[in-house]
Amino acid sequence: MVYDAFVLLSFGGPEKPDDVMPFLRNVVRGRGVPDERLAEVAEHYYHFGGVSPINQQCRDLLAAVRADFAANGVDLPAYWGNRNWQPMLADTVAQMRDDGVTHALGFATSAYGGYSSCKQYWEDIANARAKVGPGAPVISKIRQFWDHPGFVEPHADAVRSALATLDESRRDTTRLVFTAHSIPSSMARTAGPTGGRYEAQLHETARLVAGHDDWDLVWQSRSGPPQVPWLEPDINDHLEKLAKQGVTDVVVSPIGFVSDHLEVLWDLDNEAAETAGRLGLGYARAATPGTDPRFVAMVRELVQERTAGAPLRRLGTLPVWDDCPVPCCPPPQRRGA
Repeated sequence: MVYDAFVLLSFGGPEKPDDVMPFLRNVVRGRGVPDERLAEVAEHYYHFGGVSPINQQCRDLLAAVRADFAANGVDLPAYWGNRNWQPMLADTVAQMRDDGVTHALGFATSAYGGYSSCKQYWEDIANARAKVGPGAPVISKIRQFWDHPGFVEPHADAVRSALATLDESRRDTTRLVFTAHSIPSSMARTAGPTGGRYEAQLHETARLVAGHDDWDLVWQSRSGPPQVPWLEPDINDHLEKLAKQGVTDVVVSPIGFVSDHLEVLWDLDNEAAETAGRLGLGYARAATPGTDPRFVAMVRELVQERTAGAPLRRLGTLPVWDDCPVPCCPPPQRRGA
């Protein structure tokens, strides 16, 4: 297969206060979520001046990828398109068509399998191509990368750096806690061709990052109606439990994320940090890969797997595939919020 472009696929985020509500309406379009509920979530964005860091993080990653491509002989123009905010993927696909692109490789800023983290990007691609119409380039999504050294190693180093900031005399009562975005339990059950793929990959990433099996995996950023079960426990509830068990300090590593975007900053650096402070826990939040050179090189290596037959670099043992079967990861049943 011949590919003639690369496109970064991401979630998108507001870049000024006036963007916040329109952005949130895009996120929940078709779900019947009232503006009153969105206004509550909007306060998280207003706390940071109405700006989500994710778009700038995508710009930084794209610039780093372009430089890495140039330095390593990967001759592909690099584009960027979002699911929920400018640059919208359909506009990017139209630009690619006008530039003569016929078949691009798409890299999504999510390492894991599941509906929102993987399958929905396939839907985004299909919807964008349908909107553009004749001549829209084909986009093939690059594989999931939960166990790639370029993802695992920056997280592992960040955990070590965070641990070094805590009281060394309390190592025996310090707990390593990994977090990822919670999803509805029904979505977790159907993630991947045989189900359970999201949780299984996260557990494998946690084991690889930690280098041992003595850690906890918990969840953050829950949304949706309270009557719908989501993956638990929430990070804040878990901190309460750890404090009661005699834990004195925690390192929190957001392995579910590739960069420090708003859910990391709000849910961990604000809410979870406040919970830890109230409980008297020492608290250190590990960084995400961002533009770590190893992560940037990983993007190129994933491209070279498809363009040059480069070997897969993996640390784990779970199955991996390029194109998931059609019935994989069905969308959730939407019931509002």
